[in-house]
Amino acid sequence: MAPARAPGSPSGALCRQLLLTLAILTFACDACKTVTLHVPAKLDAEKFIGRVNLKECFKSATLIHSRDPDFQILEDGSVYTTHAILLSSEKSSFTILLSNTETHEEKEILVLLEHQTKVLKKRHSQEKVLRRAKRRWAPIPCSVPENSLGPFPLFLQQIQSDTAQNYTIYYSISGPGVDKEPRNLFYVERDTGNLFCTRAVDRETYPSFELVAFATTPDGYTPEYPLTLFIRIEDENDNYPIFTETNYIFKVFENSKVGTTVGQVCATDKDEPDTLHTRLRYSIIEQFPASPTLFSMHPTTGVITTTSSQLDRELIDKYQLKIKVQDMDGQYFGLQTTAACVINIEDVNDNLPTFTRSSYVASVEENRIDVEILRVAVQDKDLIHTANWRANYTFLKGNEDGNFKIVTDSQTNEGVLYVVKPLNYEEKQQLTLQIGAVNEAPYIGSSRSTTNMATVTVNVQNQDEGPECDPQVQTVRIKENVPVGTKNVGYKAYDPETRSSSGIRYMKSSDPEGWVDVDENSGVITILKRLDREARSGVYNISILASDKDGRTCNGVLGIILEDVNDNGPVIRQRTVIICKTVMSSAEVVAVDPDEPIHGPPFDFTLEGVLDSEVLRMWRLTKVNDTAARLSYLNDLQFGTYTVPVRVTDRLGQSLVTQLDVILCDCVTPNDCDIYRSPRTGNGEVILGKWAILAILLGIALLFCILFTLVCGATTGAAKKPKVFPDDLAQQNLIVSNTEAPGDDKVYSTNGFTTHAVGGSAQGICGTLGSRVKSGGQETIEMVKGGHQTMESCQEAGHHHTLERCKEGGQHTLDSCRGGPTATDNCKYTYSEWYTYTQPRLGEKVQQCDQDNTHMQAQDYVLSYNYEGRGSAAGSVGCCSERQEEDGLEFLDHLGPKFRTLAETCMKR
Repeated sequence: MAPARAPGSPSGALCRQLLLTLAILTFACDACKTVTLHVPAKLDAEKFIGRVNLKECFKSATLIHSRDPDFQILEDGSVYTTHAILLSSEKSSFTILLSNTETHEEKEILVLLEHQTKVLKKRHSQEKVLRRAKRRWAPIPCSVPENSLGPFPLFLQQIQSDTAQNYTIYYSISGPGVDKEPRNLFYVERDTGNLFCTRAVDRETYPSFELVAFATTPDGYTPEYPLTLFIRIEDENDNYPIFTETNYIFKVFENSKVGTTVGQVCATDKDEPDTLHTRLRYSIIEQFPASPTLFSMHPTTGVITTTSSQLDRELIDKYQLKIKVQDMDGQYFGLQTTAACVINIEDVNDNLPTFTRSSYVASVEENRIDVEILRVAVQDKDLIHTANWRANYTFLKGNEDGNFKIVTDSQTNEGVLYVVKPLNYEEKQQLTLQIGAVNEAPYIGSSRSTTNMATVTVNVQNQDEGPECDPQVQTVRIKENVPVGTKNVGYKAYDPETRSSSGIRYMKSSDPEGWVDVDENSGVITILKRLDREARSGVYNISILASDKDGRTCNGVLGIILEDVNDNGPVIRQRTVIICKTVMSSAEVVAVDPDEPIHGPPFDFTLEGVLDSEVLRMWRLTKVNDTAARLSYLNDLQFGTYTVPVRVTDRLGQSLVTQLDVILCDCVTPNDCDIYRSPRTGNGEVILGKWAILAILLGIALLFCILFTLVCGATTGAAKKPKVFPDDLAQQNLIVSNTEAPGDDKVYSTNGFTTHAVGGSAQGICGTLGSRVKSGGQETIEMVKGGHQTMESCQEAGHHHTLERCKEGGQHTLDSCRGGPTATDNCKYTYSEWYTYTQPRLGEKVQQCDQDNTHMQAQDYVLSYNYEGRGSAAGSVGCCSERQEEDGLEFLDHLGPKFRTLAETCMKR
């Protein structure tokens, strides 16, 4: 390196700039070119000899490889020897291969090794001014042996700057091992640059040191950049390999195949990785029991495997191994450690359960159940209280009737034999059973037979038994129309010893209907009452108690199957039929027959009555299917309730007449017609019907009409001049007015429409057709023809009657509300007359309701309003509206379909 010039010299600054430029160009041009390393002729194993800048040549290299196996290249470019080398010539070389496995790019670096002796010779041959350049300012990294014995201080190397030829240079170092922990481990002589180590170093604690060297003049000038010194601590095999566990426990199933993995052991070594110091070898030192040898260990992985398939848990259930691990690749001088390994042999079901005896004998009394009669034992060599040891017992032969069961005692593994179904000595005195035993776990041994058998002989002991009810349920067939006193076969019990029924007495313990009597000696039954199959559908059961002379009994059931006869006619269950006249013209009626189907449909439906009866003129029946018919009305009948007798006949001619209550109703669905029904509630409460309310209202209206007529007549007689009514009838009934309060202008017609204010001056002429009444702030239109008032006129002055008002707690019956049959007929006639007379005129007035005098749309008829968030409780106010309030007018909802037309016209528009 050229000497540095004095600070502040312009020529020195220019020189340094030129040198820096030249160094940069040289650096760029030398990439991937030859690198020279100065080394001694003899190199020790794993010796650091220099560092090559790999990034300068190939930054993206992923694979670094030396073509010479004598040298090893690390990722940082450090070059180490793999073993001891003696360089025979003054110059040697090897190539470093750099490659990228992803891009498949490769580059090579040629490394030249030159002896240091040659370098020294060259230096001595140079001019005298260069003799002091013994060392470069950038020396090669040095190393210190671990746990070195000295002598200390131990010389490592000399650092010297070329600028020492022109200046007095002082050398100093800093970093870990100097002024940082471990302090004072290294120091450098100030004047010579000799680097020393003061004591031994443990590589496992400090594997390397990176120091910074400085070269300065006495006046503080720094002619060189700080130099980084890398000191590597050379490893010594001073650490024993250690197993991760002191005792290993593995398990393997018996009869395992050769090569089955038992487990793996592992050891660690604190010495330098990837060296012989940490290259470990595993082995088995000893096995107990020693013979035969059944296990082996892989030397490098520590995996233990089986070498034989003769592992038998029943002979030896555990093996103990002494294992060893040794470093230095297992060489005799390597450090070693031992550990213990226990291998447990796991059980498999390779042994069948065997009976301790091949035959057994047991005895049991007849008719006994749930009693233990025998225990059978087995032997099994497999591990106790496991699925390989527990036995399952089965019947191989002899238990076809299910008289026995056998279960396993979980503690002793014995088979316990029970009787679960009574045995009969008279039928069989001895039974032979074959019992087999298998394990819960499947058998995996080599034996062909997987089931062991034993024979059990069961002797049945006789018992003196009572009567036997067998079968317990017995049945007889009897027609339901048999006369009282008829005898029939009854229940039979017998003595199991003699198979005879003599000496057995019978009595009934249960007869729900009391229909029969049982003969004490023979069990024959006698009919006491008329039998009715429809009253007791299915089988009629009688409980029978049979007993012998010793008082022993048995219970049986006698089932009487009642055979059907055609003793019932078809009946229509739904007696009330609702026809919504506005949407339907007929209703379907369905009949049922309680008899058997052979005595039932198809049914024949007919109307009951003579040929010229009113029923046949008003109604018609049409058959729908075998069990249903359609009832329809023929004429335009009025709303109301009608009684229609219908006769239904089954296929054998048995018939029955059903009185149907048919309701013609103004509704959409039958549920809307609940107001027409007036059943008695049973507690004295009465619900008024529509016609009863109408009759009451008409009576009250008629009374008021008579009073008004008298008052109006007296007033007319006192008048000086009668008022002449105009002939124009265009607006004589409904007055177009935009005033909300009643005005003084009133138009009177020759038909007698008049206005009368109750509670005020009575002025006007009262006619026979009707009057307009304002009572208590509520205005209504009353129309009368022939002395009869309309439904609207049924309101009292100041008090309005509605349907709910008439019901009023349900305290009156329908008849009392109607006022009897006469009042009902009168009310129907009045309603019909009013309906026929008034409907055409109302239609005409409705047509003219929205027109003014010029036959144009009235201004107050169609009114548009903005939406204010919710609907109004009040209706629209127009030329057809005569109401100031709607309270008490609920009865208008039930006035009939013709009134709906008027309401929809006035309200919706």
